[in-house]
Amino acid sequence: MLFQFGPRSALLLPFVVPGLAAAWWLLLRAGRRGTWPDAWLALLILLPTLTIAQWMLEFAGWYDSHDGYSTAMFYVPWQLNLLLGPAYLLYFRSLTNQEFGLRPRAWWHLVPGLLKLALVGAALAYDLGWWRGWLGRPLPYHFGTKGPAAEHLEALLPPVGYLIYGLLPLYGWWVLAEYRHYRRYLADNFSDPERLRFAGFRQLLLLQGLSWALSLVFEVLDVVYHFGYAESWNYFALRGLLIYALIAVGVQANYAAASSPLRFEPDAAGEAAAAAGEASEATPGASEATPGASTTTPAASDAASVASTTPPAASEATPVASQALPVAAEPLSEESDNLSPELRPWRDRLLALMAAEQPWLEPELTLTELAQRLRTNPGLLSRVINAGCGQNFSDFVNTYRVQEARRKLADARYAHYSLVGVALESGFNSKSTFNRVFKKLSGQAPSEVARPPVAVTK
Repeated sequence: MLFQFGPRSALLLPFVVPGLAAAWWLLLRAGRRGTWPDAWLALLILLPTLTIAQWMLEFAGWYDSHDGYSTAMFYVPWQLNLLLGPAYLLYFRSLTNQEFGLRPRAWWHLVPGLLKLALVGAALAYDLGWWRGWLGRPLPYHFGTKGPAAEHLEALLPPVGYLIYGLLPLYGWWVLAEYRHYRRYLADNFSDPERLRFAGFRQLLLLQGLSWALSLVFEVLDVVYHFGYAESWNYFALRGLLIYALIAVGVQANYAAASSPLRFEPDAAGEAAAAAGEASEATPGASEATPGASTTTPAASDAASVASTTPPAASEATPVASQALPVAAEPLSEESDNLSPELRPWRDRLLALMAAEQPWLEPELTLTELAQRLRTNPGLLSRVINAGCGQNFSDFVNTYRVQEARRKLADARYAHYSLVGVALESGFNSKSTFNRVFKKLSGQAPSEVARPPVAVTK
């Protein structure tokens, strides 16, 4: 009989089957679409699934069957946790950069895990290929089911396996550090970064950290109390929850990343090079789109006709509600700011564009799209917004949206609109984002704003 399931092995089956099915589906999709996030997520799901599968099969009698099933327990690479930390790092990088590729230096992260996999493969080739297959000798260990290479490897690998207790926290810290930089990248490039924050990913890392801590506790208790299968089963049952979390969080994150132009690059050298390139490209006088240049483009002449240093809130295109925003939320700083003289014309063009075309009404507006409308590059535009308006891109755009929402909330013509309706009409794409941003920029919740009564028609 292939399986002899009892209560303990059967209770692990609901973790193993979905894990294998999800990993297989993601690998197929990665191969068909060429999507790295699917491939790395498949690996992240497969690693704990294989570990739990080993214990499930041991509880199902494979280890003690003393036949080919026992042999499989020694030569299948069930424990590849050395790949876990690198997989999280590379998954995060592929998730946040659509141009991600497995560069040669990225392979170094995988060396410990791949080395262990190679050793298991070498033991398999020697014991079953050479010793048993070519020489025809019986396997000398574990009732004739285990060869000499696997026996020596079993004595060698446990100390190596303890590396996971140092590597996993190191990679966890690494990913969280990059995640903090990623959040700043979102605020500087997306007007509505909420769905791209991958908040569930942080919770996933915390769950993985809890799994690591439980594993460490069980290792210590095993040394002290010599735990057997029954006690160890509890840890693997708890670890099975991680598989469901990986599937739920990962698939949702992969979809959000695939539908967004993410180009996050955590490499400081790469960022410095890119910034230098943008600065040289955006040098005033070197670009035909530079305001005031002799060869003025149509877009520049159009912007010049409406250019003004008047804040957008005072323009005709964006009337101000009777309840003004706090000074800290104004999108335009005073002329005494630190903006360099060569960037002031760009700020004037930016503010004129915001007043005339109202691009902030587009919920998915990005820094790159706005830079294209100004006929400049995102690096220069980001400097203009940061230094000239004292905000990041997200707050800059959302200030206009909040102003528009306040105007509508105070307008009797919109009295019959729900808060969701006002949010959508003001450029927000969800009520949760509207509430959070409104509270942040105006100091009060939308529901706290006094609204005119709904007109009653007879």
